[in-house]
Amino acid sequence: MKKNISLVAHGIVQGVGFRYFTQQIAEKMSITGTVKNNIDGTVSINAEADETVLDDFIKKIKSGPSTFSKVKKLDVIYNDELKNYTNFSVIG
Repeated sequence: MKKNISLVAHGIVQGVGFRYFTQQIAEKMSITGTVKNNIDGTVSINAEADETVLDDFIKKIKSGPSTFSKVKKLDVIYNDELKNYTNFSVIG
C-alpha cells in the first residue's frame, strides 16, 4: 500500500550533495516527493511509495546517501494523506 512519509535529517547534510544523492536514490527506487534544505541546517524529505520501499529508503538515508554526508539523527513521520507527486524533485 502506498504511504507518505516526512523525514528530517540532522547532521552533516548541507553543502555535501545530500539532496541530489537523495534524489538519485529516490528515482532509482521509483519514489516520488521532494527534498529541501532547511534554515536550521537540517534537510526535509517528503516521499511517497509502497511502505516496504519506503522502509528501504529510510535505511539508505540513515546511512548517508553520499560519502561526504553524515546523518546523526533522522526524524520519521508517517502521514495519512497522499500528495500524489509525479516525480522526485530538489527544492531550492
